[in-house]
Amino acid sequence: MNTVLVQEAERYNTLIIAMNKDLTLFMEANRGRLVMNEELELLGIKMNNNEVPFGWTEEKGCGFLSIKPLSNWIIDLIQRMEFMREWEAHGTPICFWFCGFFFPQAFMTGIKQN
Repeated sequence: MNTVLVQEAERYNTLIIAMNKDLTLFMEANRGRLVMNEELELLGIKMNNNEVPFGWTEEKGCGFLSIKPLSNWIIDLIQRMEFMREWEAHGTPICFWFCGFFFPQAFMTGIKQN
């Protein structure tokens, strides 16, 4: 089960790093310190429309599968990360949030192996 936790944590870390990079670049472009390119402009449009930006979605391989608007997607992301933190801090939980996994098949394989 520790392998599943590590793999999930790596996926969340990759997503958070991508979000941090994109948001930092977007803020710098808004301040006029960077040139606002098409990708950053699209990021701003998506956020303004309460849509998850393409770079953070499952299609790019970075995010998790979801059809929620951006505001609810962020809340979901926070809850998923909290679930992983609790698992890491307090050991294997008694009950698992199956939908909170990036790759539930790996979790099921880990359960079978245990």
